[in-house]
Amino acid sequence: MKKIDKLIISSFLGPFFLTFLVVVFILLTQHMLKYFDDIVGKDLGFDVLAQLFFYFAVFMTPVAIPLAVLLSSLMTFGNLGEHFELTAIKSAGISLLRALLPIFVFVLGLTVFAFYSNNYFVPKAALEAYSLLYDIKQKKPALDLKEGAFYNGLPDFSIKVNKKHEDGQTIEDVIIYDHRGKNGNKNVILADSGQMYTVNNDRYLKLELYHGNRYTEGDNGTEAGVKSSKETFSKAKFSRSEFVLDLSSFVLDRTDQSLFKGNRIMRNLSELSDGVDSLNKGMLEKKLQIYAEAPYAFYYHMRDNPVAMPSYLEKFKSESDSIKAEQQRLAMIEANKRDSINKINSKEEEAALSRKAQDDKKRDEPKEKKAVVAPKEKVHKMKPATSVAKNVDKKKLPTKVKVIEQDSVEQDSVITREAVVQQLMAEKLDRDNKDANSIIESSLNMVRQTKNKIQASNSRIERYNYEKNVYDIQWHKILANSAACIIMFLIGAPLGSIIKRGGLGIPVLISIVFFIVFYVMSMTGEKWAKQDMVEPSYGIWAANFILLPIGLFFLRQARNDARLFDADFYNVAIDKVKIWFSKFKKSK
Repeated sequence: MKKIDKLIISSFLGPFFLTFLVVVFILLTQHMLKYFDDIVGKDLGFDVLAQLFFYFAVFMTPVAIPLAVLLSSLMTFGNLGEHFELTAIKSAGISLLRALLPIFVFVLGLTVFAFYSNNYFVPKAALEAYSLLYDIKQKKPALDLKEGAFYNGLPDFSIKVNKKHEDGQTIEDVIIYDHRGKNGNKNVILADSGQMYTVNNDRYLKLELYHGNRYTEGDNGTEAGVKSSKETFSKAKFSRSEFVLDLSSFVLDRTDQSLFKGNRIMRNLSELSDGVDSLNKGMLEKKLQIYAEAPYAFYYHMRDNPVAMPSYLEKFKSESDSIKAEQQRLAMIEANKRDSINKINSKEEEAALSRKAQDDKKRDEPKEKKAVVAPKEKVHKMKPATSVAKNVDKKKLPTKVKVIEQDSVEQDSVITREAVVQQLMAEKLDRDNKDANSIIESSLNMVRQTKNKIQASNSRIERYNYEKNVYDIQWHKILANSAACIIMFLIGAPLGSIIKRGGLGIPVLISIVFFIVFYVMSMTGEKWAKQDMVEPSYGIWAANFILLPIGLFFLRQARNDARLFDADFYNVAIDKVKIWFSKFKKSK
């Protein structure tokens, strides 16, 4: 390495590490302010807070590294230009591209490191950070008894202390409500003074109370099998009493981290790809289910003409069917192997049983038994019963009945043939209407069921598509955030050589402007990708592709020694425009 390379690298490394730490601190502070209420007052140890801050600091590196590269490169070449070192380098015959080469090589290595960090370190740090934050949220606040107020943080107890001494242990005028019986405020303890301290590594709280009374209310049991409405009251006086309360709910318990691994920010590229594949498979299976239910939906119409399936679904169906067939074939082979083994074992068992039976037969020969014939029972035949009833003489009908029958015949004769036909036609029309109404009602029910099924399937497919977009976004963010280091270097280094200003003034301002532009475009592209307005690859890489031409433009201007930030440059440009406009006006 030449001396000029050492000079440029040494002037870059200091601002880079400084700006990286400052950016991480700013991003970490901004991020932790959202969880400030969940952390304060939990009596967390220094080791727990250090772990939480460290994991979140690692989680912030994908954003901090590009911003640190932009700011440090701008400061480095701004300082070189401000102290005329860049001019001396150019006068020695070294081009600007050659001067940028050592830092560019370092940025390439930093890009590779950022990729491995985003792919391996950041997911693990996110898993540790958010699982620890969840456990902190679930932890109860620290035990803090305030004077003159009831404290209900202890399970089944409510404690009030009117005065606490400076030693933190001595208390006076104590009131305790014991709710372990789940029957209200019927068990009260009053004490003049006491001592309060923790034992067994802060797992238990011990209360020693002096000179107090215990008041208890309760029912009087039962009278004659019926619960009595009478209540009893008892009072017990004590000179010293001890209570040991469990503080296990105040201890930080860690949750199994496998419960948090499903989140996208806790997965690397391979795991995200597997998630996208599984979601794509779920979407295709749901669509196949819709097409499979189509014949049942079109029961009356288009029953013989099924809905055509798209080509990609047919391909997926054939592949899935072949995979299922192969799995069934392997399962059948395995089952046949097990059956053959079982048959061999059963044959061996049958042979052993037959040999045992033969041995038993030889030892115990069966004895002959005489057949016993039971005596025949006499069967008595019953004589057929003779019918008692004979032909009964028919009685003559009364004269009144005969008159009624004659009138009905006359009324029937009045009904005309046309009325009978109309009645029959009306009955037929009613039957047809009932059949038509039943058909229409069944059709409407089938349409409603089909509509509900399609809506449920579409909702599920939309959910699959949203999750797939989220996984695709995270997959591309790992690569895009790593490539952003090169983009920010191409913007910062030429811009610093153009403005020729170092320090923390103008470089910081320009870096903030470009970083805000980059951040806003990234967030907008991510939002559009989640809403399925654009492809995830376009939405995530849009910021890099938009800023890359800007960086190349600044690089071209820096090679030509353009003075973009000098007033003379714009005055000359305005004069050229005026001259051209005047010539155009005269020619016209």
